[in-house]
Parts: sequence; C-alpha cells; structure tokens
Amino acid sequence: MAKRVTGPTNHVVIVGAGLAGLSAALRLAGAGRKVTVVERESVPGGRNGLLNKDGYAFDTGPTVLTMPDLIADAFACVGEDLKDWLDLIPVSPLYRGFFDDGSQMDVHADTNRMQEEIRTVIGDKEAAGYAKYVDFVTKLYKYEMKDFIDRNIDSPLNLLTPNLAKLVAIGGFRKLAPKVNQYMKDPRTQKIYSFQAMYAGVSPQQALAIYAVIAYMDSVNGVFFPKGGMHAVPRAMAAAAQKHGVEFKYNSTVTSVEHSGGRANAVITSTGERITCDALILNPDLPVAWKELLGTVPRKVKNLNYSPSCVTMLVGSNKSYDHIAHHNIHFGKSWDGVFDELINKKVLMSDPSVLVTVPTHDDPSLAPAGKSSYYILFPTPNLTANIDWKKEKSRYREEMVKTLESRGYTGFGDSIEVEHITTPLEWKEMGLEAGAPFASAHTFFQTGPFRPANMAQGFENVVFAGSGTQPGVGVPMVLISGRLAAERIVGPVK
Repeated sequence: MAKRVTGPTNHVVIVGAGLAGLSAALRLAGAGRKVTVVERESVPGGRNGLLNKDGYAFDTGPTVLTMPDLIADAFACVGEDLKDWLDLIPVSPLYRGFFDDGSQMDVHADTNRMQEEIRTVIGDKEAAGYAKYVDFVTKLYKYEMKDFIDRNIDSPLNLLTPNLAKLVAIGGFRKLAPKVNQYMKDPRTQKIYSFQAMYAGVSPQQALAIYAVIAYMDSVNGVFFPKGGMHAVPRAMAAAAQKHGVEFKYNSTVTSVEHSGGRANAVITSTGERITCDALILNPDLPVAWKELLGTVPRKVKNLNYSPSCVTMLVGSNKSYDHIAHHNIHFGKSWDGVFDELINKKVLMSDPSVLVTVPTHDDPSLAPAGKSSYYILFPTPNLTANIDWKKEKSRYREEMVKTLESRGYTGFGDSIEVEHITTPLEWKEMGLEAGAPFASAHTFFQTGPFRPANMAQGFENVVFAGSGTQPGVGVPMVLISGRLAAERIVGPVK
C-alpha cells in the first residue's frame, strides 16, 4: 500500500488549475470531497495557457496531445463522458520530418502505413527494422506503464516486480540512441524515434531506453488536436469539475501556506484571504512551491539538474505554406552536437532542430478568416547558462526568422502580423525554476523513485502534482501525476 496523508481529508485545497491540479480535482470530487482550486490567472490551464491577440487564439504551452484516454478517465471519475466535453481531431500525419539532405518523411500511428512510408523514403530493410522497433516499444509500454509510471512509488524496492525483470531482459535500461540504432540504421528514422528524449531533458545518447515509451505514446498510439486548441482541454476539465461542485477562485495568488505541527491548515492569498484546508495539493513548479509557499527547500530539491529550456514564438500570419503538416520537425545536420550544445556546453544551437506547429491546419477558427497561426519552438539552454536574454531576445528572434526562411518558410518575417515571444527569462517569471518548462531532467537519479516525491517531506497532508514530481514531464505524465496526488488523499479511485 502506498503512503497516504493522515488526518481528516474532507476539504482539499488545490493551488493551481494546471492539468495536474484539474485531474486531481475531478478525482477528488468523484470521491466525495469538497474541493477548492485557487488559481492566479483568470483562466484554468497553468502552463497549458491561452493568449488572445488581435483575433488569434494561441496556446502558450504544450501543442502535442497524446493518450486522450487519461483525460477520459478523469472525466469518468465524475460520471462524465469525454465526447460530451471535447472534440478531439486525430492529427495525420502525426509529424512531418524535414531533413538536411532535402528529404522528408511523414510519421503515422498506423504501423502498416508507417512501414510503407519508410519503405518509400529509405528502403525495405529499414521498414523491417521499424516493425521490430514498434514491437519493442509496445512491450516497453506494457511492462512500464502499470508498475513504473501509473502508480505511487515510495521506495526503489517498490519497483521489484516481475515487469522489472522483463524490462531488463528487453534492454529497457540500456541507452536510448544505441537501442533505437539496433533496429533502425538510417539517421532520419533514428532522429524521428529519439527526438522525444528532449522532453525528458536528456540527450538520446544519455537517456535510458525506457524513455522510448514517449515515442510509443505519440508515434504508435497517436496524436490528437482538440477543436478550439489545446486550451480547450483545461477549459473542459474545469467546467466538468465545477459542474460537480468544485469551487474555483480565479485571479487569486497564493503567497504562503499556513502550517503548524507538520500540517497545512490554510493557504493565504495576496489579498490576505485565508482559505482553510484539511489536505493540500500544490500544482506550481515543485521547487518553486517548496521555496515560495512552504518556506523551505530540501537539499535534494536544491540540487536538481534541469532540462534545457526553449524560446517559443507565437505568430499570426497572412501567409500559409502548402508543404507543411500540423506538426513539423525541421532537423539540422547536427544531431549529437545539438544536445551537446544545449546540455553540456550550455550554448545556443549552431545548427538548430526546430518544431513548427500550425494549429490553423486543423482548426481555422483559431485565426481571423484567411490567416494562419504558428507555434515555433527552438530548444535553448536553461537559465544556468551564461546568456543574457534581455539583450539576446531581439537578436535571437531575428535568427529564428532567418532559420525558418532558410528551411522553406519563404517570406515568413514579412508576413507576421502578430507575434509573442517567450524566452527562458519569461518562463522563470511565470514560476518555472531555471526557466525550464520541461522541469528537472529525467536523469537516472531524477527518475521514478529518485524523482522528487509527491508527498512533501515533513508535512502530513501536503501533496505535489505536476511535471516536477513523479512520474514526470509531458501531458500524459502530468495528468497521471494529478491522479496519483488524489490517491495519496483518498486511495485508489475506481
């Protein structure tokens, strides 16, 4: 049995209406608890935010939605059906990869279709290797999900299950890049099926092969786009929670947690409002929640290493491009070098690999008639690097535009009508430690039972949710973290 908070749990306060907080709120409401969610913004979503500007609706956070069953599961806790709340459009292709040699490849969830794509672009042998790789990541997901991701872990000893032996046997604890290379020999497929390590904050050369499970979640299980944009997800979750009695206090910033004898008794807002609680879930970035709300930081949390950051550019444009899909990854010639620059040297990419998402590709309503919106992401070092973003921001913006124009987005700079740029400095101002939106890196000693625990050490009734705690980074993991936080309070929710 996993540890639980002690004492009464009738009224649970959740600080932050991010996806993890909303996932927890739905489960707690379904378990009959009184729930109050306190959110500093005027809308739910947290990192999964919304920016309305001159007729454009921009998602400010994640753009890739996988594993919608996890959202459906949260709705089911209050007897609601996902289909009544969200219209999810399957994205096809999942991604379009563009390579430095001028070739391109579409990524499909349907394995037969993907084999055919690889056969056409590269050849029969690579397609056969891909089929074996799919078999590997499917087993990986099966062995890993229940025992290592989708459960509360209190000790490394909790991992001693039959599935651990199976993971070891199939090579789950070897390095990711060599494991991918075991099946696929072409640099293009190797990049397509290992770039996801970036989300985990480690290079494919250093990441454990178990992180190929992220590739399974999108490249095999499928990618979706909610009508109305990614922000439709937190809006729907919050509305369903509200329908079932959850109270939301928006535009309300929690500045401290009142506690005594190892128990949180109330949260205090910037206006001096005191909201009492029996149990407390903290959804802000974990190290920031420790420092700013609990007033102390455990040594392990102080010593965390963080993932690379990114600069995002939200663009409203009068130009569209026929050669791109919804999600596009433009790979530079350098690959190992990109990760070396970002993680080890902590300098800007000299030969960038970039993500360009086009929300209006599947939902034109997100922009004025005849216009297009773009979400552009350039990975960068986090704020532990010696980069002055106040000075660098405008120069790097020009470099981003120049890079895009050299990668096929002709006239991109001149077509911009609206833009909004977020650098690591702005991520930091939003409450993300080290300006790292992907939280602490998933190195071996920051993964699973070694990642900061979701039960606050020294407190009987304080639980964390979000990417900084177990199981980790990404929309699926964050949704699971909300469920795990709720289970620390009410036990497993059937």
